[in-house]
Amino acid sequence: MFIEPNLTGERRGWIEVICGSMFSGKTEELIRRLKRARIANLKVEIFKPGIDIRYDEVNIVSHDSNAIHSTPIDNSQKILLLAQDVDVIGIDEAQFFDDEITHVCQQLANRGCRVIVAGLDMDYLGKPFGQMPYLLSVADYITKLHAICVECGNIASFSYRTGAGDQQVLLGEKDVYQPLCRKHYFDKTHS
Repeated sequence: MFIEPNLTGERRGWIEVICGSMFSGKTEELIRRLKRARIANLKVEIFKPGIDIRYDEVNIVSHDSNAIHSTPIDNSQKILLLAQDVDVIGIDEAQFFDDEITHVCQQLANRGCRVIVAGLDMDYLGKPFGQMPYLLSVADYITKLHAICVECGNIASFSYRTGAGDQQVLLGEKDVYQPLCRKHYFDKTHS
């Protein structure tokens, strides 16, 4: 990603969205970008939804156990209160946040912050998930990551739910979800 140099000294903000299916490396990429921002001596604040306690109650943890400290919150407006005088804001699992998350990200970017958001772009039914479509529409930079289909080894864009239940939000890992390519997702959901 090329970012124009700012020679005037004024802070310019933007929104980066990292999206994809389960097991595509979204959190890993978010952590990588945030750690690089810290190496550059930028002030970084990181947030995750309070309901995501799969690996840790506080830290953001990727599937391969990379971790970074975060602040769990239950309301996206709290980000505005807690992210004062920061350069970079990281937000994981954005699909789980309330309807205000897009507005919050825009306010932060307008303040001059670099906002990096990661989340599932589709739910297990293959439908747009939560506020992610809105975040994608206002993002300055978008990175779509792909997993590997467990059936054939091609790129996977879909999160297939293997377990029972029809609620949209069901936290789980490989015991509940599999990454599948379009063909195998279609085959399993239409058989």
